[in-house]
Amino acid sequence: MKKSEMIKKEETFTEIIHNCPYIKNNYYVIYYRKNCDTTKYGISIPKKTGKANVRNKMKRRIKNIIDTNEKQVHKNYDYVIISRKRLIELNYQEMENNLINLIKKIGAKNEEKKI
Repeated sequence: MKKSEMIKKEETFTEIIHNCPYIKNNYYVIYYRKNCDTTKYGISIPKKTGKANVRNKMKRRIKNIIDTNEKQVHKNYDYVIISRKRLIELNYQEMENNLINLIKKIGAKNEEKKI
């Protein structure tokens, strides 16, 4: 994942979280909004999850999941992915399945709205 694809400003994070729809499961909450230009991602891991090395490992894994499944991620959206504490219980494959299923649901919801 390129640095240009990351949401870094706190104002953008809070704007998306407070004003945009979301979808969630036991391990992730994903806020999303339509964006005309590019697809951007913001990843947030709460401090309750663990120390900095654990949180950074989770961020790296989420970035890798997004990179490897780029074709399944819907383009021209801004995503803010917030993990929950339970995420550390999962192995990589389970993390990937849960995240990709949520992203697919976002696409399915938006396709229903177009019809």
